[in-house]
This record gives sequence, structure tokens and C-alpha cells, in this order.
Amino acid sequence: MMDENKQVNNTSQQLGEPTEVKQEMMSDSPAQMNSHESGSEVTEKVAATSNVSGDTAALNQEDGFAVTDKTETDTAALTELTQQIESLKAQVEERSTQYMRIAADFENHRKRTSKEKEELDVQVKRNTILELLPVVDNFERARAHLKPQTEGEMTIHKSYQGVYKQLVDSLKRLGVSPMRPENEQFDPNLHEAVMREPTDEHPEGTVLEELVRGYYIGDRVLRHAMVKVAAPKEDTPPAQEDQSSSANS
Repeated sequence: MMDENKQVNNTSQQLGEPTEVKQEMMSDSPAQMNSHESGSEVTEKVAATSNVSGDTAALNQEDGFAVTDKTETDTAALTELTQQIESLKAQVEERSTQYMRIAADFENHRKRTSKEKEELDVQVKRNTILELLPVVDNFERARAHLKPQTEGEMTIHKSYQGVYKQLVDSLKRLGVSPMRPENEQFDPNLHEAVMREPTDEHPEGTVLEELVRGYYIGDRVLRHAMVKVAAPKEDTPPAQEDQSSSANS
């Protein structure tokens, strides 16, 4: 055996190869087995590393898909919320417009109702006072025509004149005031002409006399005054003058 080793060594030396390499190749020592085992472990580690890298890549890919899905979900949710907000804004604007319209209608209704109520109150007051005016007219006629002669008649006259004054004061507190149309120009909105008197002392259309007193209630006409109006004086026709001259001659 030693002779064979020497022969191999000699041959190796002749070929120029290192003796130690040849010995390792020829021997079946435990070191050779360990080197084979180490190679297997390295291969297994490389394979394991490859598997881990593949798993990591797969996880990264799955995470990318998950992030993409989450982004798409968030975008869809944001779009839906935006649409809901726009819808709510439109509803708020519509409700605001309806509220303003209802408020305007209510304000117009309130003003109209208030005006109608005022007009109704004035009309009721007007009708009531119109029923009392003939009583006032009778008091005024009595004062104009009755001339008390005795002390007893004067006492009665003062009594009903006191009632007349009380009635007139009550009408004043209600806003009633008399007209004073004498010597004014006739106004059909205030006066009612029941008589015409030809005269050259006053211009045509002048109110000569108030026959029935007219009244205001506030700034409105409560009752028109019945008046006598001046008319132009008619001249004597020429034919009538000739007949009068012939009769005289």
C-alpha cells in the first residue's frame, strides 16, 4: 500500500500536480464527507431563500392588489358621499326657496287680511254712523226752526241742545267731521246738487246753500252734502221784449 502511494506521488510530481490535491481526491476521509454535506446544506439554504423570496413577492403582489382594491373602494365611497352632499344641498336650496315663498305668501296674506279688517271696521262704523246722522239732522232742524218764547221753552230747548252737543262730540271722537261747502266750487265727489238758482252775483257752479249737511269720516266721504248751486242768469228773449213794448204803446 505504501508502495502504491509512493508511486502515485511520484506520478503526480512528474505531472506537476500538487500532492495534497491528489491525496484528497484519492482518500475517502471524513473531511471529504463533510464537504459534501456542507454543499447540501448550502443548496438547501439557497432553495429555502428562493422559496422565501417567492413567498415575499407573492405577499407583495397580494398587498398591492389589496391596496388597489382599498383605493377603489375609498374612491367609490367618496363619490357616493359627494353625490349625497350635492343632493342634500339641492334639497336645502329647494326647502329654502319654498320657505321664502311661503313666508312671502303669508306676509301678503297678513297684509291683505289686516287691510280687509280695517276696511270692514270702517264699513261697520260708517253704517252705524249713517244710521245716527238723521237724528243729528233733526236736532239741527229743531234748533233752526224753534224759537223759544218763554222760560219753560228755553229750558226744554237747552235740554235737547245738550243732548245734541253730546251726540256731536261722540261723532267727533269717532273721526266724523262736517263739511262746510258754502261759497265753494261745486265738486261732484263731495256734493249732490239738488237745486239750481240763476244769479249773476256768484260764478256758475258756486255752492249757495247747504240743504243737508255732508260729513267726512277720516279722509273719506261719509255722506255727500245736498246743496243749491248757482246757475247763470237767463237773459230776456228779444221777441218777448218787443211784445212788451207794443203793449205799452
